[in-house]
Order: sequence, then C-alpha cells, then structure tokens
Amino acid sequence: MLEETSTSSSAAAGASPDDLYRSPPAVGSTGDSSTSATAQALHFSSGNPRIEEIRGVMHLYRDDVASSSAQFPVERKPLISVLGVPNHMTYADFCKFCGSFIQHMLEMRIVRTEGMEDRYSILIRFDNQTSADSFYKHFNGKRFSSLEEESCRMFFTVDIQYTGSIEHSQHSPASSIEQPSCPVCLERLDQDTGGILTTICNHSFHCSCISRWTDSSCPVCRYCQQQPEKSICYACQTSENLWMCVICGFVGCGRYREGHAISHWKETQHCYSLELETQRVWDYVGDNYVHRLIQSKTDGKLVELNHHCMPNNDGYSDTLLESEVEYIVNEYNELLTSQLENQKNYFESLLQEVEDDTERESSVAVEKALSQNPKLLKLQAKLDKFIEEKRFLDDINENLLRNQGIWESKIAEIEEREKKLLKLKDEKIEELEEQLRVMMASLETGSAEQPSNKLKDSTILPLVAESSSENGSRGSTKTTNRRKNRG
Repeated sequence: MLEETSTSSSAAAGASPDDLYRSPPAVGSTGDSSTSATAQALHFSSGNPRIEEIRGVMHLYRDDVASSSAQFPVERKPLISVLGVPNHMTYADFCKFCGSFIQHMLEMRIVRTEGMEDRYSILIRFDNQTSADSFYKHFNGKRFSSLEEESCRMFFTVDIQYTGSIEHSQHSPASSIEQPSCPVCLERLDQDTGGILTTICNHSFHCSCISRWTDSSCPVCRYCQQQPEKSICYACQTSENLWMCVICGFVGCGRYREGHAISHWKETQHCYSLELETQRVWDYVGDNYVHRLIQSKTDGKLVELNHHCMPNNDGYSDTLLESEVEYIVNEYNELLTSQLENQKNYFESLLQEVEDDTERESSVAVEKALSQNPKLLKLQAKLDKFIEEKRFLDDINENLLRNQGIWESKIAEIEEREKKLLKLKDEKIEELEEQLRVMMASLETGSAEQPSNKLKDSTILPLVAESSSENGSRGSTKTTNRRKNRG
C-alpha cells in the first residue's frame, strides 16, 4: 500500500482512507512555482529495515511563511507533519498528548526522517481544515512533557511523494495481502469508527486500540521504533557478524571474522552464544542451534524453528526427551497464565470504567431531578441543615461526656485526699492526748511525795492539784466531746 496525498485540496478533503498515500506523479509533471518557493523537502522512510523499506519525500511549508504572516498558508490542506518526536515517547503517549483532537484524526503514519536517528515523525490527516488549524494553534511549540525541554514542532504539509521501496526479503503470500481488520480488536479498519494509526513497520491499528499498548514495539511483529545502540566486538571493535554470550554478555565476532566469540567459549566454557543479527542461539558443544522460536525475515513475526538441523541420534534418551517436553509444557503454562492475568486486568479495568460511568450518571440524574422540583430542593436543603446541626450536637455531647469523666476522676481524687488528711489528724490528736495523760499522771505522783512539815502548803497544794486535775479532766473531756462532734 504505497500511496501519496493528492496535490489538489478538494481531493484531500474528500479522499478515501487510501487517498493519503497515492502513487507519485511523473517526474516531469508541472508544479506550482509559488508553492515550491514556499515549501521545503524532507526525505523520510518507513518499514522494517530487515523486510522492506519505503522511501519518500514530504514537502512542507517553510517555517518563516507561517511566522511572517498572521494567517496560515492559503493553499494549505488538513495534513500536518509533526517532526522530532522522541523515541521514548510511545504511540499511547502521543495519543494521550493529542487529547480530544484524536477523534478528528482520520489517519496517522509514523515515519523516520533523515538526520534524526533518535526521533521519529508523524503524518496526520484531519477530517476538516478547522480541526487541523486548531490542532496547529494548540500544540505547535508546546512541550511534550513538563519534565523535559523538547517541544512539539509541526508544519503544514504541501504534498507527500514516495520515491520507491527496497525489499530485503521475499514476502510470504499471507503478508503480501493487505489486512482489512485491526489486529487488536479484529474489527474492520474504517475511519468512520475511529482514526487509523500506521506504525513505523507499516502495520495499521485503530487509534483507540494502539493507545492501550504501552510498549514502544509493534504488537504484530515486535519491531521497536527505539533501536538499541550498535554493538561492537570487545576485542577487534568490528560491527559485523557479532555474537553475544548469553551467560556473561561478552560480544565477539564470528568464526568467519576474527573468531573472538569462539575463543571466548574455549577460554570460559560458556557454550551458548546469541547471533545479534538473527537472534538465534548457537551451542558450541553440540555444534547446532538450540532455540525453538526465531524472528521470521518475511513478516517479522516469531515462528517456531523446525529442528531439522539437530542430529538424529539413535541414543537420544527418553529421559532427555521427557525433560524437554516438560520444559515446553511449563513454558506454555507460564505464558498462558500471564496472558490470562493480562486479560483479567483488562476486563477489570473495563468493569471499573462502567461502574464509574454508572455512578456519575446516577449523580447527574439526582442533581437534575432536584433542580427540576423546587420542593425537593427545599427539603434537601433542610435535610442538609439538620444533618449539619446533628453533627454539631453530637460533637458537643461527646465533649461534655469527656469533661464529665475528667471531673468525676478529679472529685474522686479530692475525696481520697480528704480522707487521708482526716486520718492523719485523728492520729495526731490521739498522740497528743496520750502525751497529756502521761504528763498529768507524773504531776499527780510528784504532788503526793512532798514533805509533811509544810501542812499549810500541803493542804493547799493538794486542793490546787486536785482542782487542776479536775480542770484537766474536764478539759480532756471537752476535747474528746469536741472531737466526737467533729467526727
């Protein structure tokens, strides 16, 4: 499907899905001199380099044409080229970056541009000119992410011409026929149901389907747009016929170059080596390939390798055969489990989206019903007010209960302290009474032993002592009665 945009604006506006890429016009065809003066040519390519590479030229309006005037070019088409998209930005990331404009895109094609090894470009065709102008105003010069300095650069495209294709391998009959359905959802690739995105390896998907693919590789052939750095031999620095040790990662050239890979096996006894060009694993001990899956050169898909290269040994033990079968079964079970888990997560996400949409619609319906009925709106306002008052009263009640418990604990503590003080006071009074009793007894004993020659004094003294003893007993009685009354 090697096609190109038409040079007439009317054909571009009402074109079919394949009108964007039609066969190039003749080399001697006449063109508009004014358009060629304001346009610049940029070479591009697409396709898997190992299978087929398509080359072409895109003619873009010069940047100074749009910046010198307040309006866009008059003869522009709803076709925009986005240049310099970083390779780490996946298809899903770019679809998210486009946002709501994705529904106005009829077709997107990923291509490589010369001089930009770590970037790719995107050709976008919109459903009308207004959408293309709005997309240009909104995203031209905008950063792809707030965390990086790279910004989006886009140009209105005058024309696209394909100069030819280079086939590196013979196509299989199945891959030479254009598939009319999306490989993800198996629905027909129709622009009426959604935009079409063609990857850099020329596989087409619905934009809604590829936006769920978070990897930078193609879901069909696994071709990755972000190619790794070229490897070299660790010994002779050559970049041809390289083999990597699958045990330690040593990269060396093959036996048809300097033979550093086989020398590494002889030194370390690491017998398994991966050929970087074909991704096949070689066993130096068995002197054959030992893998089951390889990448097909015809369409890039992973296919099972026929083990015709393995030697037919009559002593091939049944135990070894059973172990290989068991390994294959375990590998298949792990693959099946991972795929089922992915499907589970996918359908759970769909269910979650449906639940969120249902809840959102219910809330919108409730708000709409309340807005249409004033009585319900007033009742709802009163209910909200009462609920707020109830919440306030509950907070006050909780604070009062908390304060009641605090004061009850303080009162109990004070009562306990009073009891201890009364007990100490009673003990002190009893001790003082005992001391007073002992003192009175000693005074009475001392008065009875005085000399008999002092009769006058002895007559008076006992009376005084007796009166004093009576006064003391009365005082003690009063003190005891007063203590009992207090108690």
